[in-house]
Amino acid sequence: MHGHFRQSMAWLHTWCGLVCGWLLCAVFLTGTLSVFREPITRWMQARPVLQAAPVGDAVTAAALAQAVRHLGRLAPDARFWRIELPQQPGDALLLAWRTARAAGQAALHPATGEPLPEPWGRATEGGRHFMSFHYMLQWDALGYWVVGGVSMGMLVALVSGVAVHRRIFQDFFTFRRGKGPRSWLDAHNLSAVLPLPFLFMIVYTGLAIFYTGYMPWPLQAVYGTDDAAFRRYQAELSHDGQAPLRRPRTGQPGALHDLAPLLRQAQRLTGQPPRMAVVEQPGDRNATVRVLGPRERASRTLRNPVSSVAFDGTTGAVLQVQSPEPAAARAGEQAHQAMEALHFARFGGWTMKWLYFFSGLLGTAMVASGLVLFAAKRRQKRGDAFGRATGAVYRAVEALNVAAVAGLCIACVGFLYANRLLPADLPGRAAWEIRAFLALWLLAPLHAACRPAERAWTEQLGAAALLCVALPLLNLATTGQQFVGYARAGDWQRAGVEIATVVFGLALAFAARQARRTRLRGHAPVRARSRAGAVAP
Repeated sequence: MHGHFRQSMAWLHTWCGLVCGWLLCAVFLTGTLSVFREPITRWMQARPVLQAAPVGDAVTAAALAQAVRHLGRLAPDARFWRIELPQQPGDALLLAWRTARAAGQAALHPATGEPLPEPWGRATEGGRHFMSFHYMLQWDALGYWVVGGVSMGMLVALVSGVAVHRRIFQDFFTFRRGKGPRSWLDAHNLSAVLPLPFLFMIVYTGLAIFYTGYMPWPLQAVYGTDDAAFRRYQAELSHDGQAPLRRPRTGQPGALHDLAPLLRQAQRLTGQPPRMAVVEQPGDRNATVRVLGPRERASRTLRNPVSSVAFDGTTGAVLQVQSPEPAAARAGEQAHQAMEALHFARFGGWTMKWLYFFSGLLGTAMVASGLVLFAAKRRQKRGDAFGRATGAVYRAVEALNVAAVAGLCIACVGFLYANRLLPADLPGRAAWEIRAFLALWLLAPLHAACRPAERAWTEQLGAAALLCVALPLLNLATTGQQFVGYARAGDWQRAGVEIATVVFGLALAFAARQARRTRLRGHAPVRARSRAGAVAP
């Protein structure tokens, strides 16, 4: 550490990247998958495709009236009713409610209003699991802080990496195959330089948007620490300066206004198609109907708040309008909203999501290639950096590398397998899906520790490839659904999940094949020397 500046940065880059890299692989890959968490959730719910089902505001007034009557029978004393309009061809009209004791869900046909079989689809955490794991490792508050720590390590590794590589952009155009560590260094440079601005942005904004958790003391000094402090803070952060509309229950009965004209009026006021209607305090004279617009739009602006129109539930009078266009706000609020939009890709539509997805994959490849590069270099040097324990330390590093890359791939696709293989009526099946993911990921280092590193790479990459390629067959066998049927129904989100999984499987199969070739190439000289020794006089 007392040598030249670049040598110090190289030491920092190497060890900070290694220590943080195992978790960073998981954080980056699950964050990349969470870009498409909604399509993944749709696939995992496995809801049947309805024929002749309208979409969005084309839902019939009779179906909406039937939804209100259905909710009135099932939950007359609920705190709220939620009616979610179908957003894709073949979707149902989804109902949800919450009472003081429990919550419930139901589904209706959007054309006729007829109740659909319960449960409608499979209970699942869906793509939200990847998002939750991405920022808290399914480990509550401790995982939240661990991810924050490795994210800081990622920033340190990025800055020190730029300082180390004097010819970083020249090396970007250089790739030498079959050169051992040199090839891995070229791959590391290639996957780092291309998405470098994205990597700085995604890590920095990921830390910045959670500033209230990592540094709560300034907010506590301004707003206090009581239960109402967070509500005061959220009210001031309202995108148009309006405080959230809260109307208490009066205890006097009131008939709910027809929802169909309110949905049409909300679309005229905001210019956005309705996505959901929420009835607060249903059955009361102070009932409020809130019509929400789409969550994300193909907009050129970063700040895209969700449109909302609040109506008096009994008279239909407009109480509050929140425009989808960003209103004037304080500089600090605008900065925070811009960082959230940048991190969560809440702009640009599907084009931006795909750009984030491929950039995230390159970031994952950068971390993975750095881990493999470390092991390849140490395997050649065969030094004694840790004394007698050097061999054991490097063996543990290689096992963790296998688990962090190939084992994580097995865990991710295994999560989808658990969704299809667990009984549909299993209590708490969403939690069991997550347990299956964690169990597979934790078993990966045990397998890698029991096998030679080269064989562990081949076996785990091959297992992940096989699971990915066979996923459509499992879906067909367990639900009768497959991507051809999704495509014919116009449901390209679910079709895309299966197509992308098969493509991943083919890429992993290629990687497993290359790992096997490398292993066989490495043993070839040994076999040749053995044969030469056998025939020598």
